[in-house]
Amino acid sequence: MTFSALVAGCGDDMPVAVLPEIDTTNPLLAEWDTPYATPPFDQIKITDYEPAIDAAIAVSRAEVEAIVNNPAKPSFRNTIEALECQGQLLGRILGIFFNLREADTSDELDAIALRIQPKLTELSNDISLNPALFERVKAVYEGSRRGLSDVEIKLLEDTYKGFARSGAALDDEKKALYRQYTAELSEATLLFAQNSLSATNAFTINITDARKVAELPSFVKDGLAAEAKARGQKGWTVTLQAPSYVPFMTYSSQRDLKEKLYRAYNTRAFGGEFDNCDLVRKITALRMNIATLLGYNTYADYVLEEAMAQSAETVNSFLAELRDKTVEYGRKDYDMINAYAKSCGLKCDVMPWDWAYYTEKYKSEKYALNDEQVKPYLKLDNVIKGVFMVAEKLYGLQFEANDKIAVYHPDVMAYEVKDANGEFLSVLYLDFFPRASKRSGAWMTEFRGARVENGVEVRPQVSLVMNFTKPTETTPSLLTFDEFNTFLHEFGHALHGMLAKGKYESLNGTSVYRDFVELPSQILENWATEKEYLDMWAVHYQTGEAIPAELVEKIVSAKNYLAAYGNLRQLSFGLTDMAWHTLTKPYEGDVEAFEREAMASVQVLPAVDGTSLSTSFNHIFSGGYAAGYYGYKWAEVLAADAFSLFDQTGIFNAETAAAFRKLLQTGGQRHPMDIYVEFRGHEPQVDALIKSMGLQ
Repeated sequence: MTFSALVAGCGDDMPVAVLPEIDTTNPLLAEWDTPYATPPFDQIKITDYEPAIDAAIAVSRAEVEAIVNNPAKPSFRNTIEALECQGQLLGRILGIFFNLREADTSDELDAIALRIQPKLTELSNDISLNPALFERVKAVYEGSRRGLSDVEIKLLEDTYKGFARSGAALDDEKKALYRQYTAELSEATLLFAQNSLSATNAFTINITDARKVAELPSFVKDGLAAEAKARGQKGWTVTLQAPSYVPFMTYSSQRDLKEKLYRAYNTRAFGGEFDNCDLVRKITALRMNIATLLGYNTYADYVLEEAMAQSAETVNSFLAELRDKTVEYGRKDYDMINAYAKSCGLKCDVMPWDWAYYTEKYKSEKYALNDEQVKPYLKLDNVIKGVFMVAEKLYGLQFEANDKIAVYHPDVMAYEVKDANGEFLSVLYLDFFPRASKRSGAWMTEFRGARVENGVEVRPQVSLVMNFTKPTETTPSLLTFDEFNTFLHEFGHALHGMLAKGKYESLNGTSVYRDFVELPSQILENWATEKEYLDMWAVHYQTGEAIPAELVEKIVSAKNYLAAYGNLRQLSFGLTDMAWHTLTKPYEGDVEAFEREAMASVQVLPAVDGTSLSTSFNHIFSGGYAAGYYGYKWAEVLAADAFSLFDQTGIFNAETAAAFRKLLQTGGQRHPMDIYVEFRGHEPQVDALIKSMGLQ
């Protein structure tokens, strides 16, 4: 049986590929008779992945060969659009495989990843370094553009730049080096992520002395007890997963235990069995080599050419401006908490493992606000309704759970998302709770993006993966305010994906410049402290009583608590990232010393010898944010300036919401600054963020 029925083309006049026969008994290779053609997770076995990926690679190669060998003159349709359409089978399989490796991995999946990664890198290089293919792309790029739409011209320019930035213009000797470097880099980043997850899972503290947990809020104790029970242990077990680690650090006064936890958390993959130090040095050296090969001074210069910031100089100036405008405020934040801690009896300066405890204690005293007060009003089921409500009030979206849609883990829920007129928009998967098979953090991803095939609109399948507080035997999942904020953040990314509209998947949804992609997520965080919004849905999980007005006022008044410190902490990550990726020669020294120097100008808390951020900094060493972590702060400026319009017109103003929906729908079809200025009327300024932090 040929695979023609499953290869999704963009329309007629495409090159005709002679496709290999494949085994359609493999569910990954079969047609999916499922709701909205969602992945049949209940049918897929681990042993299905590798043969399916091998088959899909062969299909992709056949599709590319058809483009290369097409006797017709190169055109936008038969070359650029054909390239956009090829590889969709491989894309849908990898969309499942790599998403599950993040959300529900196993030793078997990790082993498969190590085996297939070289094949995928080889395929990518075989496409981008194919001289005949590049000649066709170049011919279209340099030819007449008459009759092409603006979006088609954008796809053409992106395609040409994609080839050039992937080594297509190099001579044969340099192409061989490019292949070598990229193959080594893909393996190294994969190993980095595996080591980081293994190191996170490797450390726990089991507490059997009830006196050491007596002071903890019941929700923390219950969670630790549930963790211990799940592990077959007695008492209470603390892990390095955020829903366990953060509450213990926040509410426990046991400094010895917290120091152990802090050091364990901040030495993940720093020495020992899962050491990432050599991989940090190797990854940065390989990236530098690739950039140099392509004619750039540094890897940051290479990355930032395709960013709003455009250059390392601009990024470093941006980070320096934010630092200079907030560093004294950040130091005052530390001095304030340090003085407070000593007034409470602390005999030394506040150390990093003391910070969460005393900042929470101070907040509780000054603002009469703490997580214990807020959590009863943030039952997960209610928060889901509240988060959905934002999309309903702004854009008219409707969400309906659908248990006929297969999911990849029992914790996952699937929803149909429809527009105000009842038109189907997207499938949304929600995956909330931590497990050993899931990496830490929270993220949005897609099993499929939006596009048009043969004149038919294909709608996206979006997934949100988080690590929130689990329910216990006696209490449902009650979120902290930070977890609620995280949910809103990731849901902003989801909206970017779900509302995408356009023909070409590579230009839709979150396929935008890295320093623009966080705008839709960060702007949504603003609703977390809006009284009008909270009053609509936040009720006590036991009594059903609406959240008290005075509690909402406390949340709003505490919004900018330690904002300057938080800003400097984020800047420390961005500065570390830029330091690693502006290297002009391989770094062979001490990883800890390197990052210590990089973040020295924004260091507020005392530095702790023998710890390292870099060795578990997944965002930049395995997660696609290399030379791009500054984008969080960049997007905060955009978000602060953009939300000021909602602030002026009303947080659910229909006209403003319609304008922002247009921004979301446009994705990467135009330059992000043009899209932003069209929405806001002017370019954003750093002072918008400074003002939003209450520092002006």
